Amino acid sequence: MTALGLPDTIQACLFDLDGVVTRTAVVHAAAWKETFDAFLRGYDGQRPFDAVADYDEYVDGRPRADGVRSFLDSRGIRLPEGTPDDPPDAPTVHGLGNRKNELLLEKIRTQGVEAYDGTLRYLEAVRAHGLRTAIVSSSANCRDVLRSIGAEHFFDVRIDGVVAAERRLPGKPHPDTFLAAARDLGVEPAAAAVFEDALAGMDAGRAGRFGYVVGVDRVGQTDALYAHGADTVVKDLAELGGKE
Repeated sequence: MTALGLPDTIQACLFDLDGVVTRTAVVHAAAWKETFDAFLRGYDGQRPFDAVADYDEYVDGRPRADGVRSFLDSRGIRLPEGTPDDPPDAPTVHGLGNRKNELLLEKIRTQGVEAYDGTLRYLEAVRAHGLRTAIVSSSANCRDVLRSIGAEHFFDVRIDGVVAAERRLPGKPHPDTFLAAARDLGVEPAAAAVFEDALAGMDAGRAGRFGYVVGVDRVGQTDALYAHGADTVVKDLAELGGKE
């Protein structure tokens, strides 16, 4: 293993955003809960959205519309798809997703965005060691979030919700966005490491046959991260090292 805590065959690092670089996973969970709880009040006998269990299982790491479908499927609820331009009060898959995004942006504006200091230090070390880097996120707000914390310069490549839509790439747990990042960086998947906190991201790392998959456990799900394909699990990237 290198000073970065990675196999010496690794040439590039692919980082998720929410929960790995920024402390926004809890904000996403809160926005999803507010969205789904308001929606579920129209259905008799439905329990509220669980911001831990339901979030981890059905929506974390997935594109918004996929998260809506996944969670509603778990409750036996079907909605019309609608279109990406649906207003946030539309009773459609995209309408619910847009309502969540509206709430998320409001929370980010009022609460701000924080970065994980351990991740920023690790990114500095990765760059100093000459490895290439990419940010891989399902969020359409990825660039704005990176700019807000002054971290855009850490990444050679950005594959986010906007780029995925342009290229018609399916989101996590499919590996396509990570594979696109590796391709844009000019490395084979076996020479790239994936850094993820979501179970869907672990599945994507395993499906893409990447050289190393690092699970970042912010919420006490170490066993689940290993079960979904992590090669190692840390609570903070600073644990991996990064200093000679």
